[in-house]
Amino acid sequence: MATLAGGSVAAGDRGASVTGLSDDSRTVAAGDIFFCIRGESTDGHDAAAAAVSAGASALVVDHVLDGVPSAVAQIVVPDVRASVGPVAAALTGNPASHLRMVAVTGTNGKTSTARFIADILNAAGQSTEVIGTLSGVRTTPEPVEIHGLLADAVTAGIDTVVMEVSSHALVLCRVDGIVFDVAVFTNLSRDHLDFHGTMQDYFAAKASLFTPLRTRAAVVNTGDEHGRRIAEACSVPLVTYSIADAQGLDVGADSMTFVWRGARVEAPVGGRFMAENVIAAASAAVACGIDAATAAGACSALEPVPGRHESVPTGADYSVIVDYAHTPEALTMLLASVRAVAKGRVIVVFGCGGDRDRGKRPEMGAAAAAGADVVIVTSDNPRGESPGAVIDDITAGIHGTSAQVETQQDRAAAIASAIGRTRSGDIVVIAGKGHEPYQEVAGVLVPFSDVEVARVAIEGRSTAR
Repeated sequence: MATLAGGSVAAGDRGASVTGLSDDSRTVAAGDIFFCIRGESTDGHDAAAAAVSAGASALVVDHVLDGVPSAVAQIVVPDVRASVGPVAAALTGNPASHLRMVAVTGTNGKTSTARFIADILNAAGQSTEVIGTLSGVRTTPEPVEIHGLLADAVTAGIDTVVMEVSSHALVLCRVDGIVFDVAVFTNLSRDHLDFHGTMQDYFAAKASLFTPLRTRAAVVNTGDEHGRRIAEACSVPLVTYSIADAQGLDVGADSMTFVWRGARVEAPVGGRFMAENVIAAASAAVACGIDAATAAGACSALEPVPGRHESVPTGADYSVIVDYAHTPEALTMLLASVRAVAKGRVIVVFGCGGDRDRGKRPEMGAAAAAGADVVIVTSDNPRGESPGAVIDDITAGIHGTSAQVETQQDRAAAIASAIGRTRSGDIVVIAGKGHEPYQEVAGVLVPFSDVEVARVAIEGRSTAR
């Protein structure tokens, strides 16, 4: 072992035997290469000794460390983080090269679009898996985990892997070592500015996926201004789509029909904003070699995605919808979609995450007040912040509205309040957390499911009446 990812063995045993990979000193096994990654608050070089004690046979570092046994190789590279993906790919047999790889990126719609692509390909006879928000802790895992999952997919005989690719993942090199066959762009709106700093940097992160170094083909939403910018600069084969492609669109609370590329689409999912995700998925399937008529027909096999416009049965003449919408644009689209089918009032319960982009909080408040008749601002994942302080930031954006606005720090109480006041034809929208089974409070994950809390409230309302 003389060279690795542009680096060289600068100390220790050049012939060290490597049998595995790790980027977490707590999970190192005998024979692993341990990557000493520098993070915002921690430095993997500080964990090198623990990794060696656990049996690491090699360290990837950005400088030679003192005190490391001579039997342990030290491979020096300019950027440890950037080396992980290519090394993980090489040492797992480059599994991505044996799969059709589809990436989905964008602010809103990644999870639904990725799941819908898989549903369509599976219905068309492909064997497809999804890596994303619903399958792990992170939207896009770290590269050691990614390549391990891809290697497992190859062993299992999977044809295609659809992966949600976040802007964080692109900046932090998590998908390095993979060239996707198809990359899909859904849309871009304000989010994650606590990480990126500016919308331009956020856009640049997303746009970096649509280059020959990262993908062989692109599917881009040109109904979005940022999508048009990506399409104009795109230098790989390009398929464009937009909501305008859905001819005769008819959307209900949990179904939609339209004509796309001359074929009728009947999809068992609701919400106008979901139509874009369905079209994105069908367009991606075509980019994967499925003919348009087959892709359109396969849309009947789509399955509702947990926490994405998810209907909670009420057994009564009002409706409850749980959705992950956690950006101003997503909340605006969600409420507009609900308004279009509501026979009564639109009641929204939502909050914003703590320790994240504060600037979007008043925008979320404004979006809620503009789109709903009753607004109940509550706690989301407060993390290290005071729930009351986050709520104050949200309500600061609510001005001159005819909506009834209330605050309730207890999210379960807020949901119960919303459901308890429903009248015939009302729709309650519970936004922000979607599928998440917890609330993050002061570093502790507290079990909490919007769907389950809503079910309890629905049952309580029924019993009370």
